[in-house]
Amino acid sequence: MTHDLPVLVVDGTRFSDLDGFAREFSRLLTGYTWSGNLDALNDVLRGGYGTPAGGWVLRWLGSEASRAALGHAATARRLEQLLPSVDPSNRAAVEARLAAARRGEGPTLFDEIVAIMREHGPGGREAASGVVLELR
Repeated sequence: MTHDLPVLVVDGTRFSDLDGFAREFSRLLTGYTWSGNLDALNDVLRGGYGTPAGGWVLRWLGSEASRAALGHAATARRLEQLLPSVDPSNRAAVEARLAAARRGEGPTLFDEIVAIMREHGPGGREAASGVVLELR
C-alpha cells in the first residue's frame, strides 16, 4: 500500500525544460544530483542515489504543464544535442526520432521519463525498485 511509503513531490510548474526537470527532481535526492541523462535515471530509480530505500511515491504535480514543457519541441532539442556524440551505428535511428519529433510525432521526453518511472513501479520490469508514480 502506498500510504506507508515516503512521498517525494515534483512540481511541474517549477520548470520548463529537461534541465529544469533535472534540477527539480535532484532537489528530492539526498546527496546526489541527477544530470538529466535518461539512462542514469534508471540507476537513480533503482536506489542508492539519494532515493528512499524500500520504495516511495513520486507525486508529480502539474504533470500537464510538464507534458507540454517536455513535449516534441524539447525532445527535438535534446536529440539535436545528442546527435554529434551518437555512435555511427545508432545515428540513423536518432535522426529518424529527431525527424519525427520535429513533425510532432513519436514519444516525447515526458513520455520517456514517465515510461522509465513506470518500469520501476507496479507491473514494471524493475518493480522491485518500488517507485509508485502519481501524475496529478
